[in-house]
Amino acid sequence: MMSERHSVGTQLSFALYGAANRMARMHKPFLEPLGLTFPQYLVILELLDGAPLSVGTLGARLDMDTGTITPLVKRLEGAGFVTRARDPADERRVLVDLTPRSRDLEAEIRSITDMIKSACQLTDQGVDDLRRTLDALAHPASE
Repeated sequence: MMSERHSVGTQLSFALYGAANRMARMHKPFLEPLGLTFPQYLVILELLDGAPLSVGTLGARLDMDTGTITPLVKRLEGAGFVTRARDPADERRVLVDLTPRSRDLEAEIRSITDMIKSACQLTDQGVDDLRRTLDALAHPASE
């Protein structure tokens, strides 16, 4: 028989997995017309808050390793959303910046958050509370 503790952990894991998948699916109808996938959208959002960023910084902020972030950025570059260039101050670093096309879509991209918040029937306080809870799960104090 499964222990109560194990059962709760499993239920939490399934709930988080299901919520993450549902969140990505909820974004799809808003992102498809823009030609973006959910992970690409996350990259663009991060860049809108402070481009240019190095590939390493971008990956760290999104909790993506180099093997994930690099191909993502290359696909975004191929689609005309970002540029990649060597950092003149440090040739080892690659800087990612938004193209004018991405900047032109900023209002539309940022509005997706409000549409998702509305679809989830969350208040601003509810979003903040949920984000804090999820951040605490992703980055426990003991780390």
